[in-house]
Amino acid sequence: MAADPAAAAAASAVAAISAVMDWRSSPDARAAAFAYLESVKSGDIRALASTSFLLVQKDQASEIRLHGFKMLQHLVRLRWEELSAAERNEFANLTINLISDVVGPHEVWALKSQTAALVAEVVRREGVALWNTLLPSIVSLSNSGPIEAELVTMILRWLPEDITVHNEDLEGDRRRSLLRGLTESLPQILPLLYSLLEKHFVAALSEHSKQQIDLAKQHAGTVTAVLNAVNAYAEWAPVTDLAKHGLIHGCGSLLSYSDFRLHACEFFKVICQRKRLVDVAVAEYDAAICNIFQVLMNISQQFLTRSGMQPSSIDESEYEFATCVCETMVALGSSNMQCILADGARTFQFLKQMLEYYQHYKIALHFQSLLFWLVVLREPSKAKSVARVSGDNFTAGNSASTGDLSTEKEKKGVSLFVTDEIYSTILDVSFKRMLKNSGSASSGLLELWSEELEGKSDFCNYRTKLLDLIKVIASQRPVIAAASIVQRINVVFGDANQATKSPRVRLAAYVYHIHSMISLSIFVKEGLPLHIEFWFQDLDAMEGAQLGLEAVVSAIFDGSADYGKTDLEMKSQLHKIFEGILQQLLSLKWTEPNLAVIHGHYLDALGPFLRHYPDAVASVVNKLFELLTSLPITFQDPSNNSRLARLQICSSFIRISRAADKALLPHMKNIADTMAYLQGEGRLLRGEHNHLCEAFLVMASSAGIQQQQEVLAWLLEPLNKMWTQVEWQTAYLSDPTGLTNMFADSQFMWSIYHTVTFFEKALKRSGIKKSTTTPQAPTTTAAPGYLHPISSHLAWILPPLLRLLRCIHALWAEPFAQSQTGEIKAAKSMTVAEQASLLGETGKLTKGQVAPADGLLEVQRDGESKENNIKNWLRGIRDSGYNVLGLAATLGEAFFRCAEASSVTLALMENVQVMEFRHLRQLIHLVIIPFVKYCPADLWQVWLGNLLQPLFVHCQQALHYSWSSLLHEGRAKVPDSIGNLSGSELKAEVMEEKLLRDLTREVCSVLWALASPGLNSGLPSLEQLGPSNRMDSLKNLESFASSSLTGFLMLHVGTALPALRISVEVFSWTDSDAVTKVIPFCGALIHLAVASNQAELRQFVAKDLFSSIIQGLSVESNSVMSAELVGLCREIYVYLSDRDPAPRQVLLSLPHIKQEDLLAFDDSLSKTASPKEQKQHMRSLLLLATGNKLRALAAQKTTNVITNITTRNRSSMAHNGIAEEDGQIGLATLSST
Repeated sequence: MAADPAAAAAASAVAAISAVMDWRSSPDARAAAFAYLESVKSGDIRALASTSFLLVQKDQASEIRLHGFKMLQHLVRLRWEELSAAERNEFANLTINLISDVVGPHEVWALKSQTAALVAEVVRREGVALWNTLLPSIVSLSNSGPIEAELVTMILRWLPEDITVHNEDLEGDRRRSLLRGLTESLPQILPLLYSLLEKHFVAALSEHSKQQIDLAKQHAGTVTAVLNAVNAYAEWAPVTDLAKHGLIHGCGSLLSYSDFRLHACEFFKVICQRKRLVDVAVAEYDAAICNIFQVLMNISQQFLTRSGMQPSSIDESEYEFATCVCETMVALGSSNMQCILADGARTFQFLKQMLEYYQHYKIALHFQSLLFWLVVLREPSKAKSVARVSGDNFTAGNSASTGDLSTEKEKKGVSLFVTDEIYSTILDVSFKRMLKNSGSASSGLLELWSEELEGKSDFCNYRTKLLDLIKVIASQRPVIAAASIVQRINVVFGDANQATKSPRVRLAAYVYHIHSMISLSIFVKEGLPLHIEFWFQDLDAMEGAQLGLEAVVSAIFDGSADYGKTDLEMKSQLHKIFEGILQQLLSLKWTEPNLAVIHGHYLDALGPFLRHYPDAVASVVNKLFELLTSLPITFQDPSNNSRLARLQICSSFIRISRAADKALLPHMKNIADTMAYLQGEGRLLRGEHNHLCEAFLVMASSAGIQQQQEVLAWLLEPLNKMWTQVEWQTAYLSDPTGLTNMFADSQFMWSIYHTVTFFEKALKRSGIKKSTTTPQAPTTTAAPGYLHPISSHLAWILPPLLRLLRCIHALWAEPFAQSQTGEIKAAKSMTVAEQASLLGETGKLTKGQVAPADGLLEVQRDGESKENNIKNWLRGIRDSGYNVLGLAATLGEAFFRCAEASSVTLALMENVQVMEFRHLRQLIHLVIIPFVKYCPADLWQVWLGNLLQPLFVHCQQALHYSWSSLLHEGRAKVPDSIGNLSGSELKAEVMEEKLLRDLTREVCSVLWALASPGLNSGLPSLEQLGPSNRMDSLKNLESFASSSLTGFLMLHVGTALPALRISVEVFSWTDSDAVTKVIPFCGALIHLAVASNQAELRQFVAKDLFSSIIQGLSVESNSVMSAELVGLCREIYVYLSDRDPAPRQVLLSLPHIKQEDLLAFDDSLSKTASPKEQKQHMRSLLLLATGNKLRALAAQKTTNVITNITTRNRSSMAHNGIAEEDGQIGLATLSST
C-alpha cells in the first residue's frame, strides 16, 4: 500500500479518535467518528494493519497509541486467519519491534501493558515456533534494567492466557500445542522469574536505603509484575517445578512486606486450590504443600496473636491481607488435607487456627472459616470444594486428581481431631452471628453482618450457610447441639427464675442495646405472673435463636440420620433437654402480637420432636389456641399487626401438622371442636378458619387417601351448599353488571374470596403426600386406579368459578368498561404492591401498603376506601382462581375429562384481547402452561387447539406492537392501568418495559412447554435421522400429531402461524431470557422439519428461522446463549442444506462472505462428524461472513480480552510506615502512584 494513502488513513483515524474522546464533540460528531473507526476495524485487513501500526508510533499522543494497540489486538484476535503466512510473519516481526518503543523510563505504564499483551497474543496465535525464536531475545532483554524486565514479565504473564482462561473459540489442538510449548519452556521461564524476583527485590531494598526513591519504585514495579506472572503459571505449572525453582520460597519471603504480600499470598491461594494429580510425584508434591502449609501457619499465627493482644494496632490493609491468608488456608484444607493429616500435631494446630478465625471479630475472616468448617464436618458424600463455594475459579490442572479417592479417609481423619469443645465453640459463635447489624450500637464483641459491609442480598445466603453448619453438627453431636441451643435461648429470653432474683442482673446479661420496649408477662416457678418491661436489642435475636432451634431439631429428629437407631441413653438426654425447653415455652404468657408470632414459631420448630414424643402434642395445640385467642380481632388497626399475628399462629398449625406427621391424628376431633366453638362465638375469622382447615388436610395426608376423602368431604360440605346456590350466581354472575352489584355487599364478596382460596388450599394439600423437597409439586404418577380425593368435587367447584372469572375478565371489555363507576374504574388499576414489585422496591413498602395476605382480607376495614377494597378483592380472586384451574389441571384426566372445555375456553379467552399484560402473564403462568403440560394427548384438539389459537394470535400482535414502540420510540406501549404513581415519568417507563418483558418471557415459556421432551416423544433425534435423510423415508406431519405436541401444533395453521412469528421475532427483541426459553421450541421445529415432508415448515426453518437466529446473534444480550444459537444454525445447515437451497442462500446473503468461503466451510464440515467441531466451523463462518458484526459472538470472545495487569495501587500499598513486620526495612514508599 502506498505511503500517502496509509498516512491519510492514519490521520483520519487520529481525528476520529480525538472526536470520540473529546467531551466537547457533539453527539452526531462522536457517533460519526465511532462509526468510522468501526468501519476501519471491519474493512480491508491490510489497511487496518498499516493504519494501526502508524497509530502506535512514538510521535502520537498516548491516547491515540492506546487506541492503536486495541485495534491491533482486535485484528490478531478476530481476523488473524485472513492474513497470509508471509503477512503474519511480517506482522509478528513488526509487533516484536514495538517492544523497544515502550522501554523508556517515562513511558506510560498502560502502553507497556498493551504492548506486552499484543506480543503475547501474536505468540499465542502463531504458536510454539515463534515462541522458541523469541525466548532468547526475551531473556536477554530482561537483563537490561528494571523497565525492560517489567515488560518481559508482562509478556510472560499473558502467554498462558489461553490455558488459564476458558476460550470456546480456541481449537483443542492449538490449545494443546500452546500448553506443550510453554511446558517445555518452563525450565527456562521459572528460573528466569525467580532470578528477576530476587534480583529486583534486593535492588529495591538497596536503592531505597540509598534514598533513590524513583529507581526503587522501578524495581518494586518489576517485583509486582513478576508476582503477577508467577501467579499465572501457578494455575497450571507443576507444583513440584514451582518448588524446585524456588518460587514457593521466594513468594513466602515476600509475605512480610506490605507492598507485595497480597500478590504473594495470591500465589499460594492459587496453588492451594489445586489437587494432587494422578501422575505427580507424591513425595515431592506433599513436601511442597507442607512447605506452603508451614509458611501460611507462621504468618497466620503472627496475625492472630497480634489481633488478640492488640486489635487496635491492626489497620484495614492488614485485615485485607489476613482475609487472603485465611482464604488460602481454607483452600489448602479443602483440596490438600491429606498433607496436613500426615502429622497429628500439625492437624490440631491447623484446626485451632481455623477455629480462631471462626471466632474472630471481623466477619470477613469468620466467613472464610465458615466455608472451611462446612467442608470438613460434612459427610464425605456431601463435601464440596470450598473454592467453588466461595466463587473461586478452578484451573486447567485441577480436573484429574486423586483427592476424591481419599476424601472419605481424610474426613474421618479430621473428625478425630474435632473435639466436643470445638463443636460447642462453633455452635456458640454460629448462634450469635445469626443477627444482622441493625445500625444500633453493638456489643463490640462481634462485627455483625451489615448491608454496608456485604450487600443487601447476601445475608440470607450467609445465614443459610450458618444453619447448614448447625445442622451438620447437630446430626453428629446431637446432645451438644441441643444443650447449646437451649443455652442460647436462655440468653435471649432470660431464665424465668433469675427474673425473680434480680431483673437488672438478668437484663445486663443478655440485653445488648436498646431498640424497643416490649412488655412481657412471664410465669415464674410459683405460677404467679411477673410483669417486667424489658429493653430488647431487637426481635432479630429471638428470631435468630428460633431459626437455630429449628435447625437443631430438624437435624436430630428429621434429618438423614435415623433417630430410631439412636442409643437409649442419648435419647433420654435429648428428650429431657427438649422437654425442658418445651415446658419453658408453654409457661410463657406473651400477648404482644410480634412476640406471639415468635412464640408460635418456637412451638412449631419443635414439630419433628413431637413426632417422636407425641404426649406433648395436646399441650402445644392448646397453647397455640391460647395464643390465638389472646390477640383481639381488630378491624380498626391500619397496621393489621394483631390480625397478621393471628394468621401467623394459624400457620403454625400447618407447620406442626407437616412436621409432626401422625402425632396430631388423635387430636383432630379436639381441634375441630375448638374451631367450631370459636367460630360460633365469632372469635375465628374466615381466613384463619381456612388456615386451620388446611392444617386438617395436612394431618389427613399422613393417614391415607380414605382419611383425606372423609376430611375433605367434611370441610367442603358447608362450602358446597353456599357455592352451588343458583340465587347468588344469577344475581351476581349473569353479566359484569351483576358483579359490580356484589361490590356493594362487602361481607358476601369476601366470603366468595375465602371460598375460592380454600379450593386452592384443598388442591395443594390433598392427594399423595408430596416430597419435602418439592412440597407443592403435584404428582401425576400415582398408582393405576388412583383417584385424587378432590376429583369428585370438581364438577360443582368449577362451573361457578368459571362464571366468576368470565365476569371479572369482562370488566375490561366494552360496553361494560365505559359504564362503570369511578371507584370500579380506579379499582382496576395496579395496587401499590404491584407497582413496587415492578420497580424492585418491595423492601420499601410500609405495613399499610403490603400485598394483601390471605386472611387479612375479611371485610372492608374502617378507613379503607371502597376502591382499595375492590382492588384487593379482584387481585385475590384472580390469583386464587387461576391457581385453582392450574392445580386442577395437574390432576390430568380427572380434570380434563370432567371439566367442560368450551366453558373454560369461553371464560379465559372471550376477552383476552382486552387483558392487561400483568393479567395475561398471570393467566399464562398459572393456567395455560399447566394445561399444556398435563393435557392428555387424545384431548389436545378439544382443549389446546381452542385455547392456544386466540392466545397466540393476540400475544403475537400485542408483543409486536409493544416491542416496536420500545425499540423505535424508546417506550413500551402497554395496555396496563398503572394508576397513581408518585415520582417521575421515568418510573412509569420502567414499569411498562418490565411488564412487556415479563409477558414476553411467559409467552416464550408456553413455547418451551410445547417443545418439552415428554410431550414430543415421537420426534426422532437428529442423530437417528442422519444428515443425508432420504426423501422417501420422510413422514407426513399427521404421523407426528399424536406423539408430538409441536407436530400437533403445526397441523393447525391458525395456531401455528402466530407461534412461528413469535419464534422468529423474539430474536430481535433484546431479551436474552425470552430467547433462552424459545430455543427448545426452535430445536423442536428443526427436528420436525428434518423428519417430515412438510415443505412449508422446511422452508420456514431453512430460511426465516435461520435468518432470525443469525440476526439474534447480532444482539449482544444474546451472548449468554450464543453457543446454543450457533448449534441451531449448525443443525439447520447440516440437516437441511441438501434438501433446500435456502440455508446456502441465507449465508451467501451476508455482507462479507464469498462463494469460496462457503465451499471451504462445506469441505470442513465433510471432514468431521463431531457436532462440537462443526459448531466451531459454523461460528467462524458466521463471524467471517458478517465482518465480525455478530455482537453476541464478539461479546463471548471479548470476555477473554487481555486487560492490564492488576493495578499496583492496592490498598495495602497506601500504607505508610514500616512495611516489614520486624521494623528493620521499609518499602511502603515504593508504591507507584
